[in-house]
Amino acid sequence: MTQSPPRLIASPADLNALSPAEVEARYRPFLLTELQKQESNWVDELELETVAAMAGASESKIKLVVLYGSLRERSFSRLTAYEASRILHRLGADVRVFDPRGLPVKDDTSEKDVKVQELRALSEWSDGQFWCSPEQHGTITAVFKNQIDWIPLSVGSVRPTQGRTLAVSQINGGSQSFNTVNLLRQLGRWMRMWTIPNQSSIPLAWKSFTPTTDRLLPSSNRDRLVDVCEELIKTTLLLLPHRGLLDDRFSEREERRAHGRLRTQAETEAAKALTEEAKRAVEKAASNGGETA
Repeated sequence: MTQSPPRLIASPADLNALSPAEVEARYRPFLLTELQKQESNWVDELELETVAAMAGASESKIKLVVLYGSLRERSFSRLTAYEASRILHRLGADVRVFDPRGLPVKDDTSEKDVKVQELRALSEWSDGQFWCSPEQHGTITAVFKNQIDWIPLSVGSVRPTQGRTLAVSQINGGSQSFNTVNLLRQLGRWMRMWTIPNQSSIPLAWKSFTPTTDRLLPSSNRDRLVDVCEELIKTTLLLLPHRGLLDDRFSEREERRAHGRLRTQAETEAAKALTEEAKRAVEKAASNGGETA
């Protein structure tokens, strides 16, 4: 029997309509394989009762999107993202990992691409996000930046990232660095997200995972990753009830009052161009009048 193609995801409503089996197959590759289950699952052994109780008392599950920044067959940023996802999943969050394979390079013609629509829908659907990028040449990878570039600051009156919480992490092939997490923080601020204070940077990533089951080995760096995930859940739970208040901006209220809605960046730039053109026309008419006089 032939399998039906994956459902097109173009909005948060499409994501909410997925069955549990579809969510698991599409967005939860971090769930343990049979081989991994043969080992002790260190995530299940973590003492996380306080934050788990906080999450359990919430009326609905926190919705978290996880992004990583490499397409390598054995990608350590993907493995780190999976480990973070297991912790967040253990804490009761609805965790969905975006697979960047097939996402086109950012241009002005691919907005209707199915991967672009899916990424934007996930961002709008989310309450918070977890980002993990390798550090390459002292900065984030093109794979990771391409995902962020496809998420607009605004789509009409919708701000796909504004008010979401964010946790950042990086992996390093060599010694520990913080260049990438610092840049991820800058991106988060630009995307109007609440980035938590804690962060994770894992050095010597190629030595940090088990060779057969790809699980993160015990270390202070693994403990820090747990800290980051715990803090992301706590911060999201604390801020989420107040997101409407925190997202309420004077400048946006003024724009709604003047135009009836929030305009896109393209509309704003077009209006500026018209204003400048009108100004030049007035100045030209005044100049011509002066010459006539």
